[in-house]
Amino acid sequence: MDMLVEAAPLDRHGMARRLAADIPEGWVVNLGIGIPTLVSDHVPPEREVIFQAENGVIGVGPAPPPEEEDPWLINAGKQMVTLRPGGSFVSQSDSFALIRGGHLDLCVLGAFEVAENGDIANWAISSNEKAPAVGGAMDLAAGAKRLWAIMEHTTKDGRPRLVKRCSYPLTALGVVSRVYTNLAVLDVTPEGFAVRDMIPGMTLEALQARTEAKLRPAA
Repeated sequence: MDMLVEAAPLDRHGMARRLAADIPEGWVVNLGIGIPTLVSDHVPPEREVIFQAENGVIGVGPAPPPEEEDPWLINAGKQMVTLRPGGSFVSQSDSFALIRGGHLDLCVLGAFEVAENGDIANWAISSNEKAPAVGGAMDLAAGAKRLWAIMEHTTKDGRPRLVKRCSYPLTALGVVSRVYTNLAVLDVTPEGFAVRDMIPGMTLEALQARTEAKLRPAA
């Protein structure tokens, strides 16, 4: 019996909401393009989390309602955003000095694949992809104090994305410390993936069947 009949996978906002709940108060966080940009929509306004965009926005807020969209206020993925109280704009050189100087508490990136040793592949060589080149993700992966990946657990045709070794071009080596998927939350440890949390109805056996790398429960 397929356990996913009973275990409904999270949608994109559900994944972003789950990750947002784990961000500690006061962290400075960069959100990559794709699903990561949704994370800022799910942090309550009373919590102080400072979201930084590579293009020079510090204090990114949630997506604006249609009637309040400002085409001059965008994130690095060219999506319209809001500015939280106390937010500011800086030059791109200052923005990357913040990234490369190790001042980000967290970077959240989408990924095609994450390996059990923390390698991440989140860009493709095809010009049809939204991220056809490695871009600023390489700086973020190297400069942030920690990196969390957020992604679908499998491809549309059911192939695992949590793998022993990445088959896509790598963005960075051994940098991912946690992975959020539509099925589970997993830590990357020296012993491989450790499952911290699963969606209701999911079992470790069913999750393992959708994962190439070996899984174990978190301590």
